[in-house]
Amino acid sequence: MSIVVVPEVVLNSGMRMPLIGMGGGAASLPPPDVLTSIFFDAIEVGYRHFDTAANYGSEEVLGRAVAKALDQGLVKSRSDIFITTKLWCTDAHPDLVLPALKKSLQKLGLEYVDLYLIHWPVRVKEGIEGFDFKGQMLPFDMKGTWEAMEECSKLGLAKSIGVSNFGTKKLSQLLMHAKIPPAVNQVEMNVGWQQEKLRAFCRKKGIHVTAWSPLGANGASWGSLVVMESPVLREISIAKGKTVAQVALRWIHEQGAIVIVKSFNKERMKENLQILDWGLSQEDLDKIKLQIPQKRGFPGDFFISKDGPYKSLDELWDEDH
Repeated sequence: MSIVVVPEVVLNSGMRMPLIGMGGGAASLPPPDVLTSIFFDAIEVGYRHFDTAANYGSEEVLGRAVAKALDQGLVKSRSDIFITTKLWCTDAHPDLVLPALKKSLQKLGLEYVDLYLIHWPVRVKEGIEGFDFKGQMLPFDMKGTWEAMEECSKLGLAKSIGVSNFGTKKLSQLLMHAKIPPAVNQVEMNVGWQQEKLRAFCRKKGIHVTAWSPLGANGASWGSLVVMESPVLREISIAKGKTVAQVALRWIHEQGAIVIVKSFNKERMKENLQILDWGLSQEDLDKIKLQIPQKRGFPGDFFISKDGPYKSLDELWDEDH
């Protein structure tokens, strides 16, 4: 079986990161043994970048799949696989960052992760499970939390560090005191939420953007069909002889962003990698830019409360429209 070789990008940390990654989060995950074989299948077809998080519940399973791939010689060394995990909101406090990363590493069975991200610019009381955050949110000490992330980097436990779901104002605030700038900002990005302002800001500051929800999460409770049922993408896909999903992913790739795809189906996993040897015309790009309505798919309502740090969605998202 031919393995697709995914191109890499060099981050501001000097580390190399594959431009397509496989996501490890889902509303309901398959049983652990099934998920292990899914991740193993992904390595088999060419994925070398995996994206998980403390709150996804997939760190341990991913670690098992990586160990199996190494054991069977599917990959030669640990350095051939790029692993991202994330700090959850209950641990977004200076004293809790390092213990949280150590716990993630223990679950993954790894000595280091390639990228460690602050999952949200949000702190929630310890011990809170699920997403009912009303009355449970605490002030987020961005400076102290980032200093603890920098410590993880200095200790070699995270080769690169970054953030997720940070808007332009929060990034500016972070950069004012960061000794190590974030290498990555992972945000919702797709043809239906193109994030031009935020991407331009990140480009200027040397921060790479990673796109989550590249297909609009149309299966999720909060997602939309704006990507997968887009007449614009359908027209382009027919002309190109590609799927709508491939056109949507190719668009992200052409913007220079890293894309996190998430399909547990082996054939679709392969399809999601087949976006590298063809391109979109300027006419295609113009149509996507001008004709697809823009709306954030994931509003983030549960982070908003009268007594919390974010009293409106504009405060949470830094008015990045």
